[in-house]
Amino acid sequence: MNRTEIKKEIEKLEQEIKEKKQRLVELKQSLPQKPVKNYSFTDSYGRKVSLSDLFGEKNELLVVQNMGKSCAYCTMWADGFNGIYHHITTKSAFVVATPDAPEVQKTFAAERKWQFPMISTIGTTFKEDLGFVKEGSEYPGVSSFRKDEDGNIFHITDAFFGPWDDFCPVFPLFDLLPSGSKGFIP
Repeated sequence: MNRTEIKKEIEKLEQEIKEKKQRLVELKQSLPQKPVKNYSFTDSYGRKVSLSDLFGEKNELLVVQNMGKSCAYCTMWADGFNGIYHHITTKSAFVVATPDAPEVQKTFAAERKWQFPMISTIGTTFKEDLGFVKEGSEYPGVSSFRKDEDGNIFHITDAFFGPWDDFCPVFPLFDLLPSGSKGFIP
């Protein structure tokens, strides 16, 4: 295939991917909303906060299921969220949940200059209940929630994080380079 033919094939494939992604969004948004309990956490300042508290004045909430300070990948994703946090909060509340102790979170967030709130999931079944801990292994991702006018909280959907997901542009950007992203570790 010559360059023109390859570019046409790329355009066709990109359109197919866009259509598949839109279908995925539609399916995720059509999931029946699942009631969840009002979990209790500790924030990075050592204060007790409930899942309901995390909504603030919003009725929608995004909780990033971060694996903590020891995960370089999760740190890179969080660095990216820091840059768009002020945009996210125009529509939804946003918090990063890690298995780290609150004092570790506070220090690490200050070192990274993160602006978003953080909660510790120590002593909770939050990550397990949402499917981000399986057979003792933890996985990163994001969960969405809605709170109704009566204060009831519903789990909407989730997405898992990893190279080439929709939540970290580093890998797709590197893949535009001749050397690609192969072998990149944050």
